[in-house]
Amino acid sequence: MEKTLIQLKDICKVYNPGENEVRALDHINLEIMEGELVAIIGQSGSGKSTLMNMLGCLDVPTSGSYYLHGQDVSHLKDNELSAIRNKEIGFIFQGFNLIANLNAVENVELPLIYRGIGKQERRKLAKEALEMVGLGHRMDHKPSEMSGGQQQRVAIARAIAAKPPVILADEPTGNLDSASSKEILQILKDLHSGGRTVILITHDDKIAEQAYRIIRILDGKIESDRKNDKILESREEIK
Repeated sequence: MEKTLIQLKDICKVYNPGENEVRALDHINLEIMEGELVAIIGQSGSGKSTLMNMLGCLDVPTSGSYYLHGQDVSHLKDNELSAIRNKEIGFIFQGFNLIANLNAVENVELPLIYRGIGKQERRKLAKEALEMVGLGHRMDHKPSEMSGGQQQRVAIARAIAAKPPVILADEPTGNLDSASSKEILQILKDLHSGGRTVILITHDDKIAEQAYRIIRILDGKIESDRKNDKILESREEIK
């Protein structure tokens, strides 16, 4: 039986309360199940980035509740949110956010240090993650010695090394050419096939169409939430 991973109940995020207030999120209700591959799509200013920050425990709502694995995380303090992010969520951003003077394996190890994982175990997890994204042969290379696609793969390895249940990918192909974009999307699909919950945030319909469920956001509200019949049908044919 499918388990609910994420549940948003009547979530609002209001900036500048009063007559000039901006409702970045306006009474959002949403459920995401464990093991889903979901795309959240919206143009600039639609509220999708605010929603991503909410899902990633980077921000808290003005009102409403957010349950992650059944725990209400909507009113936690910064240090408590940080602990949840560290344990539950792997982030992949458009800018790769790699440390220039560290090589690939050291970049992947960084979040594991914050989790208190010992040196040997850390190195093992980092190497496994780099091998998973096809970079076993580039572990000693620094970001400046890699292409954009390879840097993004290091960023993905960093996000998955601690085996978090949720992967949150914010415009993960935004800085990449089409060939590298395909590679990155395939890695995300493979992670999903391996049991991770993957949430893709994008403004691009072509990227959103790679997901099994597409949620469209407009003016801080969910405009539509649908299963992607094209992908689901092709999956049935493969079976």
